Amino acid sequence: MRKTLFVACLLALSPAAPVGALAQAAPSPQSPSTAALAPAARPIRAFYDVLLDTMKQARTLGVAGRYKKLEAAIDRAFDFPAMTQLMVGLAWTGMSPADQQRLINGVRRMTIAGYAQNFDDFGGETFVVSPAVQERDGDQLVSTRLTVPGKEDVPFVYRMSNKGGTWKIVDIFLDGYISQVAFRRSDFSSTLRSGGAPALAQKIEAIADKMLAGGP
Repeated sequence: MRKTLFVACLLALSPAAPVGALAQAAPSPQSPSTAALAPAARPIRAFYDVLLDTMKQARTLGVAGRYKKLEAAIDRAFDFPAMTQLMVGLAWTGMSPADQQRLINGVRRMTIAGYAQNFDDFGGETFVVSPAVQERDGDQLVSTRLTVPGKEDVPFVYRMSNKGGTWKIVDIFLDGYISQVAFRRSDFSSTLRSGGAPALAQKIEAIADKMLAGGP
């Protein structure tokens, strides 16, 4: 099951700065209704609902069908311009608008492709979202959990930022402390140094292409 391998690989990544006690504050066994959630948690619940439905239809849809089904939900939930800028780091301000947009498009496509490739079946999993949130420098942290029958639960903490009255994801902490943004920034840095924005865009696009082709 690809999603199990996906989670295992992410857990092996080098940890970033911890996000405190949220990783230990597990959600209740059953998620509350969407209306009972904090506003920052509702986009995650909506995304999870589409992801779970996609998993249930995964074999019929295939990777391309899963990508198409997830696309709009992921666009609603994620702030790709903000995430891409955080992944690139200080080099962002020296890039042309065209290079910046190409990178944003690449990160978006890579993210959707990653979910489409890895969540490729359904075995009774559930996603639990905690109604409680924590403040962090103007953003909010939302604790969630992937439950897999017969296996240990996997906690995810989402960092949500409010842009124009809409809460969107700007980072995901796997196992409560492993920052996807920090990992990507470390992974991208050598490519940026050696080839700049064009080389990084090519790298991101190649990762997405491989995922959509069914590669590991």
